[in-house]
Amino acid sequence: MYSVTPQHWWYDTFNELLDDDSELDYGDRWTLKVNYNKTDEITYEERKKGWKVSTHQANGKFQCVSCKKTWDSAQVRLVFRYRLLGGQGTVIMRPFGQACLRCRGDKFNLPGFDKKEVEQALLRQFYNIRKNCYHEEDEEKAEDNGRPSSESEAKTKPHKNHLCQACRVGHCCVDDKDAN
Repeated sequence: MYSVTPQHWWYDTFNELLDDDSELDYGDRWTLKVNYNKTDEITYEERKKGWKVSTHQANGKFQCVSCKKTWDSAQVRLVFRYRLLGGQGTVIMRPFGQACLRCRGDKFNLPGFDKKEVEQALLRQFYNIRKNCYHEEDEEKAEDNGRPSSESEAKTKPHKNHLCQACRVGHCCVDDKDAN
């Protein structure tokens, strides 16, 4: 039986990395929220209020809510908005969905992720927070820049931009020249 990653996995992993692994050990309090409407565009007013944005390309799993078809994707777009203000840090995550190839509708199915993928996405986000909110640089982590390895790229099927929610709203992680 397939199911979308429970949101508590994201929250639990986020808190474990903060508490147990001290990923952001600066004395500030950080929280994670999920919002399915946010994009990677930040207005001038939001920037003035300290908001920053980062994106992550992840491996995910989908199941069509209509026909129950399942598929894997190495091209799941995650958008993270974040800011640190007065000792309170906020991260707002938005996963983009994909439509079913069989059903070809306008209904986007939410991605599911395994725990390792959740942890990798959050570790990448913590790196961005350390870099942009605390001005810390980690050369080793900066090298991969959150992109998939060439090994995972080799296993990836062609991107179908007509099925990708991020493509439809103009925020996809795959170049148009590579898309089908």
